[in-house]
Amino acid sequence: MKKNVGILIFENVEVLDFAGPFEVFSVSSEIHNHSLFNTFLISETLETINTINGMSVQPKYNFENAPHIDILIIPGGAGTKIIKDNSTYLKWIKKTYLSCEYMLSICSGARIIANLGMLKNKPFCTHQEVYDEIVELEKTGLPQKNKRYTHFDNVYTSGGISAGIDLSFEILKKIHGNDITNSTIQCMEYNLNFNTNE
Repeated sequence: MKKNVGILIFENVEVLDFAGPFEVFSVSSEIHNHSLFNTFLISETLETINTINGMSVQPKYNFENAPHIDILIIPGGAGTKIIKDNSTYLKWIKKTYLSCEYMLSICSGARIIANLGMLKNKPFCTHQEVYDEIVELEKTGLPQKNKRYTHFDNVYTSGGISAGIDLSFEILKKIHGNDITNSTIQCMEYNLNFNTNE
C-alpha cells in the first residue's frame, strides 16, 4: 500500500534536511509507477516558508488538513531552536508520532524530539555542532558521534545535513528491500555504503 511521507517545515529550516529525504522517497515512487509513496511538506499554516539562506518553500498541507502520515520527517536548521519550544508544533508532532510507523529526525531536528522527552536513555545522532546542546536538553541521551544514523523503537535520528539522505535510503530498504533501494540509488546517482551505518 502506498505510504504517506510527511515532512515538517518551518522558518529557517535547513534545505537539504528536507529536500534530501523528499528526493529519496519521491524518486523511488516516481521510477516505480508512482506506487510507493506520497511525499509532501507540512507546516503550521499554508504560508510560504523561508529556509536558511533564503529559499522560499510552499507547504502542501497544514496541521489542520494534513492526511494520515506513515513516515514523519523532522528536519533541522536554526529554526529548530524556536520550534523545540513551540507548543503548537510539539503537540502536533507528538500526536502524529503516536499514529505513524516511523519518525525520522534529521540533523538538529534532534532538538525537537529531545525537548519532547523522547531521548531519555536513548541513542541519537545529530549535527556535529549540536551534540553538546542535545545532552544539555536530555542529560541521559546517548550520543552516537561515530554513526550516520541510529534508532530505537520506530524513532530514527541522523547526523548532519546529508546524513538524512542515507537514513531515508535505510527506511526505503527496510520497507521495500534491496532491489527498489538500489534502483533509486542508481537513478539518483548517489554513492551510498550501507556498511557505514549502525
